[in-house]
Amino acid sequence: FYYPDFTQNLHYEGEIVLRVCKNGRSIQPEFAHRYYDAVAFGIDFTARDLQDKLKAKGQPWEIAKGFDGSAFIGDFIPIEKDKLISFTIKKNNEVVQQGDTSMLIFSFDEIIAYISTFFTMQQGDLIYTGTPQGVGPVQIGDMLEGFVEDKSIVTCQIK
Repeated sequence: FYYPDFTQNLHYEGEIVLRVCKNGRSIQPEFAHRYYDAVAFGIDFTARDLQDKLKAKGQPWEIAKGFDGSAFIGDFIPIEKDKLISFTIKKNNEVVQQGDTSMLIFSFDEIIAYISTFFTMQQGDLIYTGTPQGVGPVQIGDMLEGFVEDKSIVTCQIK
C-alpha cells in the first residue's frame, strides 16, 4: 500500500468483509443469509486530517475514506452461518486491534437487509462491516497483518 501524498495522518481500521454471492434488492432479514457466502479480512484506510478538515466545514468526507487503494483486502474464506468470527490486526508484529463479530452494531443479516433497501446487491459486491477499538496511525515502513481466527489472511506493507 502506498501512503497517499495528500495526508499526513493515515489510519488503519481492521474489518470483516462480506462477499455478496447473489443479486437482490429489498432483502428481508430472514432471507439475508442467502446473499453472502464468504468473509475476508480487510483494512480500511482513512486520511484523518482530511476527514477532520472536511467535517469541520460540514462537507462530505468520503474522499478521506474512498480514495484509490483505500480498501485493502485479503483472501476470502467460506463462512459458517451464525458462527462467531474473531479477527486481529498486527502492526509491525504487535497486536494492535482485536475483535469478533459479536462486537458489530448490526449483524451480517441486518447489514444486508438495510443496504439492499438503497442499493441492488450484486454478486461479487464487498461490504466492510465496521471496526472495533484499536484503530491507529501508520507510517511508511510499517507492516500490517490481518487474521481471521488464527489464520493470516492479508499482509500489507506501507510504502
